Amino acid sequence: MAAADTLFRRITDYANRADPYPLYAELREAGVVRQDDGSYLVGTYHEIAGLLHDPRISSDRRNRTVPDLLASREADVQVSFIGRDDPEHERLRNIAMRPFGPPHSPGRVDAMHDEITDITTRLIDALRGRDRIDLVEDFAYPLPVTVICRMLGVPREDEPKFHAWTETVIAGFDPSPDSNAEERQRAGLAARKAMGEYLGALAESRRGKPSDDLLSAFVNDPGPEGGFTRPELMATAVLLLLAGHETTVNLITNGVLTLLRHPEALELLRGEPELMPSAVEELLRYEPPVHLLPQRTALTDVEVAGVTIPKGVPVILVLASGSRDPRRFHEPDRFDPTRKDNQHLGFGSGVHSCFGAPLARIETQIALTELVRRLDGPRLLQDPPPFRRSPVLRGPRHLPLELAGLKD
Repeated sequence: MAAADTLFRRITDYANRADPYPLYAELREAGVVRQDDGSYLVGTYHEIAGLLHDPRISSDRRNRTVPDLLASREADVQVSFIGRDDPEHERLRNIAMRPFGPPHSPGRVDAMHDEITDITTRLIDALRGRDRIDLVEDFAYPLPVTVICRMLGVPREDEPKFHAWTETVIAGFDPSPDSNAEERQRAGLAARKAMGEYLGALAESRRGKPSDDLLSAFVNDPGPEGGFTRPELMATAVLLLLAGHETTVNLITNGVLTLLRHPEALELLRGEPELMPSAVEELLRYEPPVHLLPQRTALTDVEVAGVTIPKGVPVILVLASGSRDPRRFHEPDRFDPTRKDNQHLGFGSGVHSCFGAPLARIETQIALTELVRRLDGPRLLQDPPPFRRSPVLRGPRHLPLELAGLKD
């Protein structure tokens, strides 16, 4: 067994992307471990849950003792609220939530149900007559990107612009310590800036001309917090677009991959589609779209499981490891779509818990229900499939399938 102080290097190594779970088991056995770059790695459920709720743990890279290269480069790009702490985080999150969900707009996500179903149906119908598909390109990517673009108010003809931008941004989040890391970060920041400028200009064009989309609400209905500055609006819009589809692409694709690897679960859901909400929660535990949070920092010396994490050092929370912790979950390496006790870490927890979770859940439930019902004889053509490079947002880059046909 290699040393625990290189676990993060091995977890981020692309060679382990298809199956990082043995490394997560090693991490849980090692406890809280200092890495050779000075960061601390945490992979056990109760410790991660505690740190997600601990105000001594910051989401702001500027609090690091050793200057953080990404934080210095981000000086020219407004950081979204997930990279800030309260009270700034709370103010910005509240403004973003106002048109997105409860209490001010409690019905927005539920009202999308019919539209999501319609988009899902049309994407599946377009597969008719084909015996081979790439689930990512043909379905799992276009569904959530279409949904979030419509919610934001992005014109349909401009949706393709976001494919290249998001690929570059996500690559920039890859913390793998290799020779290309600096170039990935630079390109990712440039893509975030370009996306932000586009969305900022689009929002500004709606000022004084209210319509039923999020960008319009941000400039025409700021609420009691006073509204966004333009840089804040740009950063928030970029976050919503990225988070609104990247995690869902992975969740849908991981879901299909998992079900095809577990044909008994696939048959169960085909016969009892009402179990799909429970199955999606199990997917969020078993094969989540977000595997780790690399941007946390200790604001003071913090003791975790008998280990003192010094002030100002990076703390990396491996959520996907915590969700398979045998000290918390019975038979954690077994996929069980009927699992009852399932308080997973798939959407994080605490003040930074994913506020887009209701949208991701409803999209994935609809998507998987229809795919299970309508794909006839789906078969994996490659297992494991090629995965995305990012160890943070983990999922297949392509998922080639063979089909016998489509059911009506």
